[in-house]
Amino acid sequence: MNGATPECRHVIIIGAGAMGCLFAARILEAGASVTLVDTNLQRLEAIERLGLELHDDSGPRTLRPLTARAEEASAPVDLLILFTKGLHSAAAVRSIAHLARFAPVALTLQNGLGNAEILAEAFGAERVLKGTAHVPADLQPPNRVLSHGFTQIDLGGHVPAAHTLTAGVAQLLRDSGFGVDVREDIEAAIWNKLAFNAALNATAMISGSCNAAMNNPAGQRIAAAVVHETVAVAAAAGLRLDSHDIYETVLKALAGHPAHKASMLQDREAGRLTEIQFINGAIVRAGERYGIATPVNATLTDLVQLIEATNGKSNG
Repeated sequence: MNGATPECRHVIIIGAGAMGCLFAARILEAGASVTLVDTNLQRLEAIERLGLELHDDSGPRTLRPLTARAEEASAPVDLLILFTKGLHSAAAVRSIAHLARFAPVALTLQNGLGNAEILAEAFGAERVLKGTAHVPADLQPPNRVLSHGFTQIDLGGHVPAAHTLTAGVAQLLRDSGFGVDVREDIEAAIWNKLAFNAALNATAMISGSCNAAMNNPAGQRIAAAVVHETVAVAAAAGLRLDSHDIYETVLKALAGHPAHKASMLQDREAGRLTEIQFINGAIVRAGERYGIATPVNATLTDLVQLIEATNGKSNG
């Protein structure tokens, strides 16, 4: 094999969106076998027929992962990667829970909180890895995925016993062209990204604004308040985050990527439900557990859900 470690020769990726397709193409190129699982049979058929057309800094090429519906997924499997949106995680994991008897490593790099816990219910907490992916990816249906620029993955064990499983997965991801840091403080990394996403996504969805339109005193005040609340909740949970650093990252994103549309805004424009309950809503629920007030996050969560309900959607 061309670099794939023995522990990760057979990979199943659940979710054939932009990130799932990018990782499928890159991991396949690294020498592992890859099966893409999704409920969108039209997309799977296109990928099976045409391959995945990957465009990144190394130029265009076509990779051919296997595709399957969840009930068709079978052994051998060494690594499962969950790349659905958070609101679909529970159903997706139920659909591939039959693979737990093969004791694969299960990995989530999804946004928000709660996905690792869903994986742990099916595969055991000691087999679950989690982290964050700062990886640009855009899907142009039916089979083209684009990714250009810097990539960084932070990776760690969901529980201390799982941390021993990080080495093989990290090596596979490095062989696949991603920058990877293995971190024992992975929870802090996840909350850092949570604060960043919470500061931008909901406001963009509610206002219908790209980054440039939020780069003003009103948008910056909302972002600062979200970061402040999130850092306070994280501190109550025993995590030390730097609110200044997070806020500066938010400002750099607003100024440096003015045309970017946050994922929740893209969801609104496409008529899809958002991940609000796994991002701002998760901060609110954690705040309630620790007795920390989160009025700005709560209001943003309610406004997003109000818009979804007005458009005939329901996110709970």
